[in-house]
Amino acid sequence: MKEQQDLPASKLWTRDFVLLTVSNLFLYLNLQMITPALPAYVTERFAASQWTVSLVISLFALAAIVTRFFAGNWLKRGRTAVILLLGLAVYMLATASYYAAGTLALFLLVRILYGIGFGVSSTAFGTMVSDIIPIRRMGEGMGYFGLSTSLSMSAAPVIGLWLLGSYGFGTLILVSTLLAILIIPLSLLIRGTSSAPKPATAPSPAAAPDTRGTYRQVALPCFLNMLLSITYGGLISYLALFGKEVHIGNVGWFFLCNAGAVLLVRPVAGKIFDKKGHIAVLPPGALMVAVGLVLLSYTSSMTGLLASALCYGIGYGILQPSLQAWTVKQVSPEMRGTANGTFYNSIDLGIALGSLLLGGIASGTSYSTMYLLSALAMLLFLAIYVSGTLVKGKPQAAALRK
Repeated sequence: MKEQQDLPASKLWTRDFVLLTVSNLFLYLNLQMITPALPAYVTERFAASQWTVSLVISLFALAAIVTRFFAGNWLKRGRTAVILLLGLAVYMLATASYYAAGTLALFLLVRILYGIGFGVSSTAFGTMVSDIIPIRRMGEGMGYFGLSTSLSMSAAPVIGLWLLGSYGFGTLILVSTLLAILIIPLSLLIRGTSSAPKPATAPSPAAAPDTRGTYRQVALPCFLNMLLSITYGGLISYLALFGKEVHIGNVGWFFLCNAGAVLLVRPVAGKIFDKKGHIAVLPPGALMVAVGLVLLSYTSSMTGLLASALCYGIGYGILQPSLQAWTVKQVSPEMRGTANGTFYNSIDLGIALGSLLLGGIASGTSYSTMYLLSALAMLLFLAIYVSGTLVKGKPQAAALRK
């Protein structure tokens, strides 16, 4: 693949960039429409226990995480288009199989296949887009590309729960399958990725250390992203139950308001990241997420719910694209598949941990207390960020401005 980002005159809004962004939007719309509907469906269809519901959620995350470790290496070797199409085919077939899975064992198998398809597809999209964004506009480009993820994570739960409640699980799966099908022709239109394999190179002793070195380089931004995703896992899993606890109807407005805030702040945050580095965006973003969670824990009205959504959305919209841009800029171009795979793994792992850990807290206290305590994840975020970067002196301070 030609490294377009090394050309100063390269523009951001290319045909491939738009196609990748729209395709990624459909990919995450599919995921986030289905995910919040699963607990209610599995409980009703299979008379599942709380532990079984947690297993249904966690198996997907585990399959995606394991798959991405392989996907990053596959993408390094070329045939990106072929790998992407195979991943999308598995993803589409798994989506269509949800409704036909008549036993819990079959349903769990579908979840594993769904995670495999998602792991391959999301890693491929993230790697492909990072290859075509000009390096000097990486923060801005990832900000716009990341809108596809954040908007789907904010708006899709509302759509999914509405389809489930109004038309049933079958209609939800039908719409989700159509979205997955639409991604395939869009992906075939992408011209910037060659399906030809990269020239074979002799194995070198440095190959393995290079991969390990990549993991070390991206460990900090990916761990911080996992902490952020833990808070989101609590939102997508338990906000509806929180609404019942505090007698607020239609908590889906939280996600819509959150989506609006993300839409407004993402492009601005990306430009600030490019000019001043992550030091200018991560601390204020973490504080806004924490404020949003604290407000949510004390809210008992729609006004308070929307205010917390606004704060959380601003913080989330600042943090996630900046963390991904930081991750990508830490590594050489040939290692971006591995770096992006690790970044997306941190999202899935964080959401899974958030669902499990915060659910345990809520069962022993209340959902309000759970959201208050989840704000501690962002205080830990700030503590680790400071200890990992700012206290290392002048060499690290110089790196922050790169």
